[in-house]
Amino acid sequence: MTHNKYIALLPGVALALAIAFVAQFLEELMPIHLIGGSVIALFLGMVINHFWHPTTIDKGLKFTSKKILKFAIILLGASLSIGTILTVGRLSLTVMVFTLLTCFGGGYFIGKALGLDWKISNLISAGTGICGGSAIAAIAPVIDAEDSHIAYAMSATFLFDMAMILAFPFMGNALGLSDMAYGLWAGTAVNDTSSVVAAGYAFSEAAGDFATMVKLTRTLSIIPTVLVFAYINIRVKAKESANLHSAIDAVKEKGLPYEVSQTEQINPAQKESITEKTDIWSLFPWFIVAFIALSLVNSTGIIPVAVSAGAKSLSKFLMVAALAAIGMNTSFKDMKKSGIAPMVHGFIISALVVIVAITVEWCMGLV
Repeated sequence: MTHNKYIALLPGVALALAIAFVAQFLEELMPIHLIGGSVIALFLGMVINHFWHPTTIDKGLKFTSKKILKFAIILLGASLSIGTILTVGRLSLTVMVFTLLTCFGGGYFIGKALGLDWKISNLISAGTGICGGSAIAAIAPVIDAEDSHIAYAMSATFLFDMAMILAFPFMGNALGLSDMAYGLWAGTAVNDTSSVVAAGYAFSEAAGDFATMVKLTRTLSIIPTVLVFAYINIRVKAKESANLHSAIDAVKEKGLPYEVSQTEQINPAQKESITEKTDIWSLFPWFIVAFIALSLVNSTGIIPVAVSAGAKSLSKFLMVAALAAIGMNTSFKDMKKSGIAPMVHGFIISALVVIVAITVEWCMGLV
């Protein structure tokens, strides 16, 4: 990248970082952290974009929402530890298995029934089943999701989270749950980390502590999830590429006119190997390898606690900046075109997770 290209990135990157700073400042001002900085940044970006969007910031916004987001995900690995699972134990893992199956299994069929793009559907499921904005941000670049997909998914999970923060303490008391049972329920059924903390401590301090630990365990499921979706996206791209070239060959054989522009530039040798050689080496998201490697290194205890905490804070800030950039690339008008379907999807999946989580606890004799 030349010197001039770096300069061209500055306005957009600086704006995204500024919005992230404001978003985190607003988050800290709240007596109770009801809304995470990532959600605030996303909507701030969308509001600013509605009134002001010079072309000079486009390159920097794209760099922030793509490259910086990937770097933030890599840093997130330094805050994950496989040992966290041992801290919370088998109780949370059992409930989590059922809630994740509900999110991605149920989400698949609900998304198809609502006619949603598979990327939007799975981002909503990931945000609901794993950890809200962080999961959405981690999986989005793996499946090449558009900025509007991320905005839809964030909005869907955020709205349900707000309702759950208010409803969970009342439901917990009505069901007569113990601190541990309630913490386990909130930690597995509420989406975003800040929302889990708010809902947990609204019940009791002990419930809040346990809910937070359960939430940390849930976050670890990002690792296998991104690997699964990396594989799915590779297969989808390979299939699309194969279908495209088959269609071109069929048109050529019939001697019909066609327009393929860039595709014409692919020579026969490339065309034969495109679904074999590029499957892994060209399409695999290598930043995920770095992310997993860092999480494994952190699990050994080699990374000092202070460094791990610093990496987590920097990762969170950069993710907030990336979501600010995504907000600046998303318009309310575009979101309206998608209609209410993403919100309905998010509501149904979230409601199912709440029901499944408490049902599994009941079956385990905790309720």
